[in-house]
Amino acid sequence: MPHPTGKRLIEVRAYKLKAGTGAEFNRLITTIALPMLRAVDMDVVACGASAHEADTYYLIRAYADLADLNAQQDAFYGSDAWRLGPREAVLACIDHFLNTVLWLSPEGVEDLRRSNPMDI
Repeated sequence: MPHPTGKRLIEVRAYKLKAGTGAEFNRLITTIALPMLRAVDMDVVACGASAHEADTYYLIRAYADLADLNAQQDAFYGSDAWRLGPREAVLACIDHFLNTVLWLSPEGVEDLRRSNPMDI
């Protein structure tokens, strides 16, 4: 159920990449995965290489609520386009990842988006 005050559920996914895979991961994300996410209208707020640690990358997305997050991600990650497309190459770059979700006001989401522009 959407938050009664209009807040958005923000998912922050932090990836620890395998050593030496950063350039390939960035290429896969920027040229293939992000366009695929945008094509299904997933709200990608920000993504890129972490400024504080090598071989670390982040992806931040916004959803109406947890049910919306699960429905969108199940549909995307279960799709033939993802499974038969870049999935294996992307996963080959990832050592591990961590997801965190939190509520943020619409203004906060837009500030996060403006503060972390994507060159994609």
